[in-house]
Amino acid sequence: MTNAFVINGGKPLKGEITPQGAKNEALQVISAVLLTDQKVTISNIPDIKDVNKLIELLGDMGVIVEKTAADTYTFIARDIDQDFFQSETFKSKGGGLRGSIMIVGPLLARFGKASIPKPGGDKIGRRRLDTHFLGFEKLGAQFNYNPADGFFNVDASNLKGTYILLDEASVTGTANIVMAAVLAKGVTTIYNAACEPYLQQLCKMLNRMGAKISGIGSNLLTIEGVDYLGGTEHRLLPDMIEIGSFIGLAAMTGSEITIKDVKYPELGMIPDVFKRLGIKLELRGDDIYIPAQDHYEIETFIDGSIMTVADAPWPGFTPDLISIVLVVAIQAKGSVLIHQKMFESRLFFVDKLLDMGAQIILCDPHRATVIGLDKQVQLRGISMTSPDIRAGVALLIAALSAQGQSTIYNIEQIERGYQHIDDRLKALGADITRI
Repeated sequence: MTNAFVINGGKPLKGEITPQGAKNEALQVISAVLLTDQKVTISNIPDIKDVNKLIELLGDMGVIVEKTAADTYTFIARDIDQDFFQSETFKSKGGGLRGSIMIVGPLLARFGKASIPKPGGDKIGRRRLDTHFLGFEKLGAQFNYNPADGFFNVDASNLKGTYILLDEASVTGTANIVMAAVLAKGVTTIYNAACEPYLQQLCKMLNRMGAKISGIGSNLLTIEGVDYLGGTEHRLLPDMIEIGSFIGLAAMTGSEITIKDVKYPELGMIPDVFKRLGIKLELRGDDIYIPAQDHYEIETFIDGSIMTVADAPWPGFTPDLISIVLVVAIQAKGSVLIHQKMFESRLFFVDKLLDMGAQIILCDPHRATVIGLDKQVQLRGISMTSPDIRAGVALLIAALSAQGQSTIYNIEQIERGYQHIDDRLKALGADITRI
């Protein structure tokens, strides 16, 4: 029996909410503990499936994992069981977790070999892993895919630094190659590197462990190989996708909400994009305060043409918030073109929004025009199924703003990315029940 959320919407919410630690950063920095035999302490870890599965996987490999607080773990990767990587357990656990690809770089760097089952994960179009493997190959790794058992086997007994131009600015690809390169012989230069805050955090953490990475925050990283990395302590950034989701939630439901401890300088243009939709927000200390608004109006471009919101690699607007912007625009005054460039099937959830009464024209798999209702008409509650993590939360926001009852099925997808979301929304006054 699958779980579902039942939501009675149309009520304004009120209060404070603290974003969880960043999921995407967690998957990278937790994998990085494999680079040293010393103790690494990581705090602000979100309690969500994808992250918990990765921590469990490290334990299965022989990492000594200790939970020292609700959001803090220590890791000691002294003895790693190399046979584990050929096991059925690894195949089933590793295959069901996209993040498991992130352990390959550190394992190659430290042990000279790794295996990885073909990964699964989100249904948002093809997510190629070529970038990871092309990078490893340039560093001198040899790999072969065994179709019989579904494993990629990689041999990297002799990694050497080199110049790498990435075929795409993949965040996980860049992170994986950086982790492989920190212990390689010589200097590695990565151009067209991803520069997301998550990746900057990883590089800063590796430098504290003794790595020599320069160019952090730019798309040109230089990594001078070292022989050994030591332990460190690291705290995850708050999840910017949650922060963006809560800004959207406040506007859509006309709620007064304070989002606590947001690390504002790391949010890039996220607050500006929501401001362009007419949402008022102010920074108070390191909290974002959103007043209750019964009306918000989308700006037009200077020449009067319709506002476009498109995703792009950082410091552009993150693709993970495109679904949220689309939903929030439903109740704005004015129109906006949403252009999802980076993934091909992220907009397919709009059919559910149409059923709820939204005015959206889906132009093609990448573009949708939203004609704002300006809160003249409320959305209606319906039953629906969440296709991926981010669309799931977008639908949740729509349901909280809608008149009547909505049921969202397949909430496992939401819970892969958002911890205890129902309890945290209840604390703001949302009427949400898990069945």
